[in-house]
Amino acid sequence: MTSDAWTDAENDLIVADYFAMLRDDIAGKPYNKAGHRRALLPLLNNRTEGSVEFKHQNISAVLKGLGETWIVGYKPAFNFQMTLVDAVARWLALSPDWLARVEKAVSPQQMDEAAQLWPSPPPTLSNQLPPQELEQMLHIARKFDVAGRDARNRALGRAGEERVLAHERASLRAAGRDDLARKVRWVSQEDGDGAGYDIASFSRDGRSRLIEVKTTNGWERTPFHISSNELEVADERRSEWCLFRLWNFAREPRAFELYPPLDAHVSLTATTFRASFH
Repeated sequence: MTSDAWTDAENDLIVADYFAMLRDDIAGKPYNKAGHRRALLPLLNNRTEGSVEFKHQNISAVLKGLGETWIVGYKPAFNFQMTLVDAVARWLALSPDWLARVEKAVSPQQMDEAAQLWPSPPPTLSNQLPPQELEQMLHIARKFDVAGRDARNRALGRAGEERVLAHERASLRAAGRDDLARKVRWVSQEDGDGAGYDIASFSRDGRSRLIEVKTTNGWERTPFHISSNELEVADERRSEWCLFRLWNFAREPRAFELYPPLDAHVSLTATTFRASFH
């Protein structure tokens, strides 16, 4: 048995094995954790089963920071070394299909008949992680630009918008407002980006709802990008605009809504600047 720091080679091995289990876990396929562990041990530097189990929990924590889903049976354990984060990042860089995945494809009819989402309260100071753990998560998210990665994932963004579109129509039909459900528009697809929102919907009483959808496969505190135009529209049309945050999308989509002013809920950090000549 050894207490030496894990090598890059060991980290690469256990990360690859973790993702093999995670693929089966998400797909609902049976897999044997003990079997995976036993097969892995001879390839490592005299590690114990306990150290392998804890490293699996560390990987869950890293994935949480990276805005990715993890194996629920391996509760995230923190205070891991950045070399493990680098190993996970290496695996993801070699597996573009993983980051590009979205919900299982469904037919338009199935999507139209999708069950309503039930948004929960947004994250608050009362339900956040302990300060050290939260800072470690945010440090990883900033270093690897998790918000930018989700924003660039067009397949994920489109799937999220489509899911919210179905939710809005289903909610209005459930409220007896078929007339309004038929008028809900997918603005970003019909008119293109630039409106400052993705979906034009309605409240049950007929008031306008302008919905900007932000989707991630990660946890509820995964950072997201928002454009200056979206912020301007949110400010100009405060009574109508809302941000619909979809998270845990690859497994079972969950949601919450944020209403202007957004800086009452999140910290807004400028990441790009427009340069113009004097």
